[in-house]
Amino acid sequence: MKKRTFDVVVICLTAVVWVPVVALSALAVLVLSGRPIFYRSRRWVGPGTAIQMVKLRVMVPNANKVTAPVEAGRFLNTPPDSPLYTPVGRVLDRLGLNEIPQFIHVLRGEMSIVGARPLTDVVRTALSEQHGDIDSRWVTPAGLTGLPQLIGRHDIDDQQRLALESAYSLRTATAPSLRLDFMILLHTVLITFGLRKPMTYEKAMRLAEPRRHRVHAPELAHPRYVAPAAAEADVA
Repeated sequence: MKKRTFDVVVICLTAVVWVPVVALSALAVLVLSGRPIFYRSRRWVGPGTAIQMVKLRVMVPNANKVTAPVEAGRFLNTPPDSPLYTPVGRVLDRLGLNEIPQFIHVLRGEMSIVGARPLTDVVRTALSEQHGDIDSRWVTPAGLTGLPQLIGRHDIDDQQRLALESAYSLRTATAPSLRLDFMILLHTVLITFGLRKPMTYEKAMRLAEPRRHRVHAPELAHPRYVAPAAAEADVA
């Protein structure tokens, strides 16, 4: 309930900023890129829950059919220099403005502001085949931003991203912290607009640790993600 209250309060208080931003961004897409303005796709937001997610369109129409998702790169994201981006879309994606329409999913209770990012069917299948059970990243609802976004989507590998998302989800499920959500949201905004340098993997991982248990030596930070099945095999 605390996390849900935090989400609703933040979105309502900042509506005076994000509503005009979405309106202007949508107008920019319409004028400079044409229709459709919004992009909708099926995304997993939990172990057994998928929704039709909406974003501002930042690529050419039907971009998902132009190239195979498995060729997209780290965590199966489209590289920032991909020709699939429209000129205006490249700017919106760089600033994260294309993600703001997802606030509607947060208000509906389908997502949270902070949490593991939703996944498409193809990406979820590919990650599960490579890393085993990845559902520990969804002990709490999927979100718009999270610990990996404090580093950068192209500066960590899949295992590190899964480890960060799982660590946050488990921490929030056992010891919820509105301070942690606020810090992640604040750092996301500052880093996105170049007002703060991105974090290292070790520093981002330490944020997910309860304050009384935090260690400050990088070598003692949370280990890389290991799927449950793989971990059992190692023990055996």
